[in-house]
Amino acid sequence: MSVEIEEGRETIPARRVAKTFERRSAFVTVTRDVRLLLIALWLGGAVFFSAAVAPSVFSVLRARNVVYANEAAGTIVTRTLSILNTGGFIIALLLLASAFLFRQGVKRRAFFAETISLAVVAITTGVGQWVIAARMLSLRAAMGQPIDDVAIDDPLRLSFNSLHGFSVVALGLAIIAAAVALLVIANRGQRAEARG
Repeated sequence: MSVEIEEGRETIPARRVAKTFERRSAFVTVTRDVRLLLIALWLGGAVFFSAAVAPSVFSVLRARNVVYANEAAGTIVTRTLSILNTGGFIIALLLLASAFLFRQGVKRRAFFAETISLAVVAITTGVGQWVIAARMLSLRAAMGQPIDDVAIDDPLRLSFNSLHGFSVVALGLAIIAAAVALLVIANRGQRAEARG
């Protein structure tokens, strides 16, 4: 049995409802901000990897005349890309799940843009990691020697180079999709603040 004691204009149950609403609103705001942070961190890491890390590793090792520079640089880039792809896959799945939890009040077009973009990030990073990169690693193992010693016209190296192109395209698509998702999530936050 609830007791409603008038204090000014509010009743005690009205205060409880207001506090519950404030807590839910704070939870939604924090969740939205965490979602925005996660996609922004991944996007920043992916752009930095593509624009700075991968090219720098190859150019520095080649400039230093490191023996088997391409093999060493490829190993570094493969390990770093593995972290990036796995992280992108996990983050995209988390953001997809949370998009459905907080769908209320989101325009249909924005919701579809966000979910499709996040699905593209999940698919491209998953394919990049567990299909393309796995096949590239098996080709490197099949070569039986460092890639620097394999002839440029060798069928294994040609296949490897082709897969490398697909890997670049997959990461590029993931970056574009993540940028779209970032903008949609940020726009959702601005609209929520404008309403509140």
